[in-house]
Formats: sequence, structure tokens, C-alpha cells
Amino acid sequence: MSTLQLIDHPLIVHKLSIMRNKDTGTKDFKELLNEISMLMGYEITRDLPLEDYEIETPICSMTAQKISGKKLAIVPILRAGLGMVDGLTKLVPVAKVGHIGLYRDPETHEPVEYYCKMPEDIDKRIVIVVDPMLATGGSAIDAVTMLKRMGCTNIKLMNLVVAPEGVKKFAEVHPDVDIYAAAQDEKLNEHAYIVPGLGDAGDRIFGTK
Repeated sequence: MSTLQLIDHPLIVHKLSIMRNKDTGTKDFKELLNEISMLMGYEITRDLPLEDYEIETPICSMTAQKISGKKLAIVPILRAGLGMVDGLTKLVPVAKVGHIGLYRDPETHEPVEYYCKMPEDIDKRIVIVVDPMLATGGSAIDAVTMLKRMGCTNIKLMNLVVAPEGVKKFAEVHPDVDIYAAAQDEKLNEHAYIVPGLGDAGDRIFGTK
């Protein structure tokens, strides 16, 4: 069963509280999302493997360490997921970025695919799927299913806020993919929005309604 790992560092909790405030404007919302994504990135990349190599310091030679093994790919679920990419690429500038376009049908609340573009070697990379909200879980489930069909075997899901319903549904379908989040909220309302949540993340990032 997939594990939900809450990254509740005080800086993340503080910044998320500001993002939740309905009076926080687009500029601050985007900047805070960027900052939280970078902070969460430290934890989600904690288990990257290291290997030894020799270097010369100004004083002497030594055995140092560098990241080894598979390279990273960051895959935002459009469009809100785009707001989390910059924070992660600041940590890992060489990471490739793929894109999955899904939108939620306003009647059924089910995800509908409209775009998919990946690096050629996506199946050889550690993939971090990013989307601020995990509400019903539908979009994340479909995105990870698409990646698995491409041969990806090492996938992580990174969200800002999750609902228990979405976590449960995602874990049932993808028990091998861990979820990293800043907060787990109370529930979904009748419109499938997270409560208390922070509203529509895409609208708040891009200033649309």
C-alpha cells in the first residue's frame, strides 16, 4: 500500500497557511507555492543514491560523493502542477520536465486527457508527479497509469494538500507509489473541492476564475 508522507516543517506550515487565505493574491500565491515546492523537494529527494568519487580540495585529495543511478524527471499535471516545477528544478536543474494535460469534467468530476509529452528516456528516470491538490484522486491516478504504460517503475506523487478520499482511492489503484504532501485536510465537499483547502489552485496561480 502506498504511504502518505506529510512534510510538516514549520516553514511549510507557515507558508501554506498564507496560501489558504482567500485574500492572498496571485503573485504571493505563486511565490509561496514555488518556495514550498523547493522545501518539499529536499524530503522527496532524500533517498537519492550516492556514489564515491575522487576530488582535489585546495588542501588535499579526498573521496567525495555525488548522486548516482537514475536521473530525475518532473511531471506536472497541467495546469496547476506547473506552479510546482520551478521550485524543484532549482534543486535539480538537470531534471527533465514532462507534461500531462488533464482537466476535470464539471459534471462527472472525472479527469479528461488532452495533452502528454515526455522525455524520450522517461522510463529510465525517477519520476516525480506534481499537482497542488489531490482531491478525488482521479487525475493523479490517470497520470501515473499513463507513466506506467510508458515503462516507468520508480514514481513518486507530490501534492500540496490532499483529501482522505483521494489518498484512499489513489493508494488502492497505485499501492507502489508513495504520496508526499504538506497537509491532509478534512474531506471533500459536494463539489469535490477539498475542505478547508485553498480553492482552485490553477485559478489562484494564473489569476483566472
